[in-house]
Amino acid sequence: MKIRSKHIAMSLFTGLLMMTSCEVTELDITNDPNFLTPDLAAPDFFITSIQEDFARQLDGDVSGDPNDNFVTGGFQFGDGLSPLGMELTRVMQMSSRDYESTYQDSDVDDEWDNAYRGILFDIRLMTPLAEEAGQTRHLGIAQFIEAYTISSLVDFFGDIPYTEAVQAPEIVNATLDSGASVYEAALALLDQAIINFTNTASTNPPVELFYGNDYTKWVKAANTLKMKLYLQTRLVDPGAIDAFNAIVNSGDYITDTADDFDFVWPGTSAAQPDNRHPRYGLNYVSNGPGDYASNWLMNKMQTTNDPRIRYYFYRQTNEVPGQEIPADEQTLRCSLQTPPLHYTTGGFTFCNLPNGYWGRDHGDDEGAPPDGPKRTTWGVYPAGGRFDDDSFSPVSQPTDPLSNGGLGAGITPILNAFMVDFWKAEIELAQGNAGLAQGFLEAGITKQIAKARSFVSVDPNADLSFEPLSSDVTDFINGVVADFGSATGDDQWNILAESYFVAHYGNGIETYNFYRRTGFPNSLQPNRELDPGSFPRSMFYPNQAVTSNSNITQKANLAVQVFWDNNPAGPSFPNSN
Repeated sequence: MKIRSKHIAMSLFTGLLMMTSCEVTELDITNDPNFLTPDLAAPDFFITSIQEDFARQLDGDVSGDPNDNFVTGGFQFGDGLSPLGMELTRVMQMSSRDYESTYQDSDVDDEWDNAYRGILFDIRLMTPLAEEAGQTRHLGIAQFIEAYTISSLVDFFGDIPYTEAVQAPEIVNATLDSGASVYEAALALLDQAIINFTNTASTNPPVELFYGNDYTKWVKAANTLKMKLYLQTRLVDPGAIDAFNAIVNSGDYITDTADDFDFVWPGTSAAQPDNRHPRYGLNYVSNGPGDYASNWLMNKMQTTNDPRIRYYFYRQTNEVPGQEIPADEQTLRCSLQTPPLHYTTGGFTFCNLPNGYWGRDHGDDEGAPPDGPKRTTWGVYPAGGRFDDDSFSPVSQPTDPLSNGGLGAGITPILNAFMVDFWKAEIELAQGNAGLAQGFLEAGITKQIAKARSFVSVDPNADLSFEPLSSDVTDFINGVVADFGSATGDDQWNILAESYFVAHYGNGIETYNFYRRTGFPNSLQPNRELDPGSFPRSMFYPNQAVTSNSNITQKANLAVQVFWDNNPAGPSFPNSN
């Protein structure tokens, strides 16, 4: 019911944006029609655009085609920050053996552009209009989104332009603010947002895409984002854990899945506007999936009998070369290759997995063979694809529209109740309280599995007889919890970290931050290349930012750490290749 109501709201949103696009374009063709301006747009239009741009900032565009944008034909979005983080943490497959050739300065131009020329610029334009109209809840939503956006930019880039940013033409070459000061600004924004959310005299946006104008939930989300920022700084700020626990003691944060802060993709249209989950749009296409699934993640889930595997992944075949069928150079070249020595000595799976799980290893950079109808792809959670019920039919050849699952009616998980439980487990384990950490680990896994399983309803043709039994789910959870309880030291951190990575499928910002914050798991599949270069502790500044702003100097390499990353650099960082 919750998902359906949000879908209805998004349908209204689509019509509103189409109307907005026509008005802006027809009223003044001398202005760039891709941007809303104060004389042509009201706060209602701005806040809708800001919310959708925010989702694109996290999860990217459907195709990367500038003519395939969801709002008004504006930015050409890249993959988004979340897929980038998932690649680096083996939740998605990374297809290059050298980190610096994979993550170049030009690869994040779109995300930087969307953050500054899209989200922040629109917020600056909307703010005086909303203030004049007394629309404080519009302001609160914008302040929340700004806080998440600027803190995420720090997480990926380090020091960024902020106080002088988006002030053109007054300030063109904005100076860099320290990451720590940007985090402080984000916390101040959230405090102000909470005040604005509780102003009952304010009018509400006609289309509010996250909570349907439930501002009790918005307050919980704002406090939860503050918890996330405190968690991030626990290695460098002695008071961060106390601040985190103060919010826990208040009880005013996301504790129930019903209050989760997600962006819900309607999945009703593949034409303009394309409102499907971006990973669905990139993979449920005529020539087959564009992504390769991560062999590390699928192997982890298959060998542990993880009940989520049928929800996360959809198999187009039950036969993989070198497993159920003979090795095949044409479709899976590595099935005829010898594993690298560091794979053999480390005991890592190489190239292929059994039972139809057709993916690729971390750093496999071989070209794309004719395996589109064979690759394992995104399932019903979180991308709104197909539930894996052993049908093994290609997604590129649907017999009817509904045979491809939820048609992209998925979610971008942003701040969830299960995440908070994992955060609590991390803090307790870091403080030596393994017993308390064990309880929070159990709570987090339990909530996230239930959330993922609920998405089977999105696929109208799913054969529910293939769903795992409740007893299987209970056995899995009990097994992880028991293993954690009997483990010590690094082994406990590995169990927590691996569970964290699996649960955060769909949110690579959290997995990338966790990996740098803790250094675990040290059990990740290494890059195919023995020496792939420095693991990216932050991204290069975008090429456009360096060339257009004289105050930004490009980093020497990807090993530059952000301010809250206090883990050792270099080879001592666990399995950082």
